[in-house]
Amino acid sequence: MQHVSTAKAVPQAPGAHQGHTGPLIVITILFFMWGFLTSLNDVLIPHLKSVYELSYVKAMLVQLCFFGAYLVVSLPAGFLIKKIGYQKGVVAGLAIAATGCAMFYPAANAGYALFLLSLFVLAAGITVLQVAANPYVTVLGDPATASSRLTLTQAFNSLGATVAPYLGALLILSSTVLSSDDLKKLPAAEQIAYRAHEAATVQLPYLMMAALLVALAVFFAMARLPAIADSDDAAAAADHGDDKTSVTGYRHLVLGAAGIFLYVGAEVSIGSFLINFMGEKNIAAFSADTAAKYVTIYGGGAMIGRFIGFAAMRYISPGKALAFNAACSIALIMVAVFGSGMTAMWAILLVGLCNSIMFPTIFSMALHKLGKFTGQGSSILCMAIVGGAVVPLAQSVLADAFGVQLSFLVPAACYLFVIYYGLKYAKMYQG
Repeated sequence: MQHVSTAKAVPQAPGAHQGHTGPLIVITILFFMWGFLTSLNDVLIPHLKSVYELSYVKAMLVQLCFFGAYLVVSLPAGFLIKKIGYQKGVVAGLAIAATGCAMFYPAANAGYALFLLSLFVLAAGITVLQVAANPYVTVLGDPATASSRLTLTQAFNSLGATVAPYLGALLILSSTVLSSDDLKKLPAAEQIAYRAHEAATVQLPYLMMAALLVALAVFFAMARLPAIADSDDAAAAADHGDDKTSVTGYRHLVLGAAGIFLYVGAEVSIGSFLINFMGEKNIAAFSADTAAKYVTIYGGGAMIGRFIGFAAMRYISPGKALAFNAACSIALIMVAVFGSGMTAMWAILLVGLCNSIMFPTIFSMALHKLGKFTGQGSSILCMAIVGGAVVPLAQSVLADAFGVQLSFLVPAACYLFVIYYGLKYAKMYQG
């Protein structure tokens, strides 16, 4: 495997740390945008499931195509960024994501397959942004507080994830969605017209996002950001006192990639099923548009937790905090699986609060002291985000066979590994 790109800050004059605030704010805008776009899938899935009368497995192809892009695009994205630089890489990622959003307009008339292709293109752009922005954040300051810093930027990612379901409910989901049985009672021509109308509700929201992404691309092209250089020489490794010749020699990175795979898979899988879960008669019996507004609590919990984590994780072990939050997630999921009514509903929504610190903590722990392999490690971790494609598909198989409620045992199992990783590397460093 080729080296991707190791993010290393270009030497700066004394006092340069104070100059990191502006660039960090600019990069944080990206985190908000891809949080918004990713979370909107949680509204899109039940909507397309209803429009095209899909099984859970077929509906989860949305996440398979979206998060599958991370596996396919991460390494090419790394090569692209190494060639054109981090700032131009961000602009390219925004342009690709804008193209994916624009493709939703013809997809509404062409059918489910083009929706899936549009999502893949959109996610390809977001992948380029991830590969560029995550290591960028880790070098904008003291390495010891990289986990805290990444947690802060991820808080704004969660802000986007909090806002998206509510706006999606207003713009995409209809309060007058017909059930499958009621739809079949209509004449064939009216059924076709109804499905076309429901599919077309995605056109305006995604065109608006395409325009916003283009505007951001222009802004980033003109912005003045500090350069971060590649560091592919042997001296980089010497700086960290090791002589490893391959990124796979770092066990904490390899296990961290597994942790990212399972954590992202669990987080995405839970979000993907929330609207359908709250629609169950023994849970809340909410309509899709009402349930979507409650999904904001799932993302909002993650946002609040990340702001808390930004401060707290400067003083406590990131590994211990990771293990504790994962254990709490499992406990809440058990309440949701074996409980009922509002208790079960609130339990699954509160998993979002526990999710808060997991991604940035695993990511920064996995990249710790990789030296010249930092860029390559970042690409591997971004590839591991493909867990968001695989785990929801696994849960959908269980949902089709045994129902939505029991299917949450799949993400619960994922959090067991996160506990293991956090405890194993709890003493790696104090973040």
